[in-house]
Amino acid sequence: MLHHFCNQILATLFKMIKLLKTSDIPALLIRLTVGLTFLAEGIQKFLFPELLGTGRFAKIGFSNPSFWASFTGTFEIFCSIFILLGLFTRIAAIPLLIIMIVAHEYRTDFAMTMLLIFLLTYGGGNHSLDSKLYATSKTKS
Repeated sequence: MLHHFCNQILATLFKMIKLLKTSDIPALLIRLTVGLTFLAEGIQKFLFPELLGTGRFAKIGFSNPSFWASFTGTFEIFCSIFILLGLFTRIAAIPLLIIMIVAHEYRTDFAMTMLLIFLLTYGGGNHSLDSKLYATSKTKS
């Protein structure tokens, strides 16, 4: 009985150590940072249109700023959700990179650009739906 209990404790510890390996955690933290930042940015375009939505796009000089604010905000919201879930991470990073290049002023943009390039290059990591889908499709082949 004690032997079985010790084995369970050791198995749990090994699982925890595997979870804490540095190869797994950075992608998760980067997904959280990028996803939550863009989710907030996208929502704010609709909550504060004069400051961060239509008004901001008009100030930058976009023609039809209302369309571009809604278009950009919608992409930010949907792509950030995909990144938070780790689903189609690389694909979701592309529109956000384009948004960073075209529409944003430089505040935290350099850091966000680097984090998006990381996600585009390395994907969502082991704790992502991409990883689960890839593992499932690999076992079916």
